[in-house]
Amino acid sequence: MPEPISDFSIWATILLLGLGTWLIRFSFLGLIGARQMPDWALRHLRYVPVAIMPGIVAPLVAWPEATGGVLEPIRLSAIIVALLIGAYMRSTLWSIAAGLVVLYGLLAL
Repeated sequence: MPEPISDFSIWATILLLGLGTWLIRFSFLGLIGARQMPDWALRHLRYVPVAIMPGIVAPLVAWPEATGGVLEPIRLSAIIVALLIGAYMRSTLWSIAAGLVVLYGLLAL
């Protein structure tokens, strides 16, 4: 039987992870401050939401707990519509809205 983790180990881990995430954010936001960023950096930063959103949302939509991790036609339809609207409109918000409307609309039927 594994030995229980001590309270000190848990709190030390929480504090060190908190400090680490703060240092990561500070290295970018705190050191740059109000200075103008170079054009190449601003150009790359525009793609951050587009890169992060699919990585967070796609597994939750495609293989949700509600279906036991099985992809179903309703969710696949919502994914396809969201991708098409996102490619056509070039808008993350319109893509999310279209996917939600299709998903909840088909689930209501």
